[in-house]
Amino acid sequence: MKITISQAPEHTGEKVTIGAWLANKRSSGKIAFLQLRDGTGFMQGVVVKNDVSEEVFQLAKNMTQESSMYITGTIAEDKRSPFGYEMQVTDLELIHEASDYPITPKEHGTEFLMDHRHLWLRSKKQHAVMKIRNEIIRATYQFFNDNGYVKIDPPILTGSSAEGTTELFHTQYFDEEAYLSQSGQLYMEAAAMAFGKVFSFGPTFRAEKSKTRRHLIEFWMIEPEMAFFDHEESLEVQEQYVSFVIQAVLENCKLELEALERDTVKLEKMQAPFPRISYDDAVQLLRDKGFTDIEWGVDFGAPHETAIAESYDKPVFITNYPKEIKAFYMKPHPDRSDVVLCADLIAPEGYGEIIGGSQRIDDLELMQERYEQHGLTGPAYEWYLELQKYGSVPHSGFGLGLERTVAWIAGVEHVRETIPFPRLLNRLYP
Repeated sequence: MKITISQAPEHTGEKVTIGAWLANKRSSGKIAFLQLRDGTGFMQGVVVKNDVSEEVFQLAKNMTQESSMYITGTIAEDKRSPFGYEMQVTDLELIHEASDYPITPKEHGTEFLMDHRHLWLRSKKQHAVMKIRNEIIRATYQFFNDNGYVKIDPPILTGSSAEGTTELFHTQYFDEEAYLSQSGQLYMEAAAMAFGKVFSFGPTFRAEKSKTRRHLIEFWMIEPEMAFFDHEESLEVQEQYVSFVIQAVLENCKLELEALERDTVKLEKMQAPFPRISYDDAVQLLRDKGFTDIEWGVDFGAPHETAIAESYDKPVFITNYPKEIKAFYMKPHPDRSDVVLCADLIAPEGYGEIIGGSQRIDDLELMQERYEQHGLTGPAYEWYLELQKYGSVPHSGFGLGLERTVAWIAGVEHVRETIPFPRLLNRLYP
């Protein structure tokens, strides 16, 4: 019977065959211990000389790292391993012998590993990060599908910008100017007016020349948009969604979190509701923490966000930012003309902003004023203005950056390890 490693617990005491690669090995006289991986998990295969033919035992002892095989044996419990099971091997069939595999068990530099990203993905920790990423994606679909959202796919090539064109990748679209999307939000607003509650999940691009551990050139965004939702209702959706995703990872990725040595006690605390602090109070908090030169009206940088997050043991919403540093479509606060109904959700442990959201302008006259203030002229923006013209309603939405969220939940320092093939300022390979 052919099975996968992940199915091994269901076949205790049975003789099975698994297609696998050799991740590592060690031998001790008459026993060879093979560290196996098959994409679904990692498991040890124990080859005892007296239990197999001489040919099989020599094959086990001499097999090279990342060689592929069919391995046959009996599944047994192994309480010493995190997986809890191992294979008592009876037979081996070599499929392909790998030679001079470049990523050995020794330490390698980051640039070397990134140059070999196509192979580095096979390692146990990188495998764990990708499995956590996959679980976050799965849980995202479950959360929004279970709550009545319709998935809508916005275009990647656009003729307009959601937040200004200074950090967009420009391209030529036949005889027109075009950009790679930095956000699907404007299109999701249109979709919300047709379907009520919608979400998108896709790649976005920022031509931002940043080398920090929080930034990628190409990354993935989850962008829900809700008609008839005010700002407060949107915040409740955001904290429920993040809480749901974290609980899903805790439940379904125990081995992966253990492989990454993630402190799950911290994650278990991440349940809604999340604390909130206004931009005004955040400025004062920063001054009290020693950022004496920070002025009202500036956007917060990474050190500021980290200092604010340190005051809480959960993600924290920073609400009501100044109008001048936020996007044109954000609705003004009803009691103050200088701030807007928006919030950034800041993750703990220095991971920074993982969500940005707001209530959107739903008044045609005000949106026309914003168009003039921001110089949004030409046909590329006309369609968006019509959303306020034909049956506008209060509506809100947000965007969650997948890679930063993966980095935080997995406890990975740099976002480059949270996407299969990262695109960085100095990296377009592999």
